[in-house]
Amino acid sequence: MINIHELKLDNFVIAEYEDQERRGFVSDITLEDKMIRVTTDENKQDFWYDPENVYPIKLSDAEMGKFNFEKELLSDGAVKYKKDAFRLVIAKPEDFSYVEMWYREDIRKNPNVHFVHQLQNQFHDMTKIFL
Repeated sequence: MINIHELKLDNFVIAEYEDQERRGFVSDITLEDKMIRVTTDENKQDFWYDPENVYPIKLSDAEMGKFNFEKELLSDGAVKYKKDAFRLVIAKPEDFSYVEMWYREDIRKNPNVHFVHQLQNQFHDMTKIFL
């Protein structure tokens, strides 16, 4: 289940219906009805889901690659992901439990970023660009 108040349009999520999970993006949200519309299957289908049937996507190296982040292995074992002037560093590969990110003068140490939609929202907040 995902917190509906964390979601913004175009956030990537997993939607579940009849035990089938599909990756998609949030195309609408109604806070009054507590429903999330998710577009899946390469923009071919969209359906409304209850928040308990929408799940966050855990951050991983593969997910960072889907957003075209450049990966750099540092000498101390840390991993730095770069996209233009934006940087995100994790202490060891695949461990997103503690992150540091910065964009120009805006430096954030351990913001609440453990899932793809949280990264998308932080990235947009810092850069004003959508992932």
